[in-house]
Amino acid sequence: MPYPEIRPRRLRRNAAVRRLVSETRVDPAELVLPMFVKEGLAEPRAVASLPGVLQHSRDSLRKAAVEAVQAGVGGIMLFGVPESRDERGSGGIDPDGILNVAIRDVVSEVGDATVVMSDLCLDEFTSHGHCGLLTPDGGVDNDATLAAYAEMAVAQAAAGVHVVGPSGMMDGQVGVARRALDAAGHQDVGILAYAVKYASAFYGPFRDAVESALEGDRRTYQQDPANLRESLREVELDVAEGADMVMVKPALPYLDVVAAVRAAVDVPVAAYQVSGEYAMVEAAAANGWIDRERVMLETLTSIRRAGAQIILTYWAVEAAGLLRQRY
Repeated sequence: MPYPEIRPRRLRRNAAVRRLVSETRVDPAELVLPMFVKEGLAEPRAVASLPGVLQHSRDSLRKAAVEAVQAGVGGIMLFGVPESRDERGSGGIDPDGILNVAIRDVVSEVGDATVVMSDLCLDEFTSHGHCGLLTPDGGVDNDATLAAYAEMAVAQAAAGVHVVGPSGMMDGQVGVARRALDAAGHQDVGILAYAVKYASAFYGPFRDAVESALEGDRRTYQQDPANLRESLREVELDVAEGADMVMVKPALPYLDVVAAVRAAVDVPVAAYQVSGEYAMVEAAAANGWIDRERVMLETLTSIRRAGAQIILTYWAVEAAGLLRQRY
């Protein structure tokens, strides 16, 4: 029947009704907080291009991890920032390297109260800033890089991590990590595969946070933003290689990809609301152009609505508090 018998506005008349019929909800347990720890810091240091985000010292990282658990955040993703780098990114494999030390610190502090994840990639540790080892002519050597990833996965698992996140977009990275973990007796360590990672312009502030040494770009291994079918192929390959979860990165510019991936697989789907997405909202809010909290929650809801049940976001702790107030 047409109007006036049908009045959809009845279901919007007040906040209680709107909550009752809400189709999409974001739960704090679905949020993962990316965290940076810098070797040698005595006090945490602000990241200028990411307002509210810190490079942590080891002590402040432990405290922030506890705060995240108390907020109900579902997971923590750790990134290490070493004092020195070399061409092979050996600091990422060293058991006493900053990332592996940070994993031990956080796991000893929070145990199984949240899911401790770690970035499985060489870019923070290489002097050239690429995600893999280089050939003599400067290209990224896929297969040599896989051998390094296998060692790195085992080092992170030995440090106590619950989930590794292969993010370098090397062909075969999930399979080599799975085999290495299993062979070392770490069958219970999960893999969150960065299955769809675009060569995006939205990563700029992140590179400030990890003090990236990258010159040039990563277009020979990260994906073309114009492509969707290629992404579904990457996801299919990663699931076949043993990925327990798959991720799309960035999130907001690729909600169609998130939805397509959700429809294609039966493993959990994550999306990373990357630094540029976060920084744009913070900058607009600082200028008084938008309502910061409403936009924050609206973006998270849109990512969840598209099909991501896990969202990596720098707002994880704050958003968790706001969501608890809302629901």
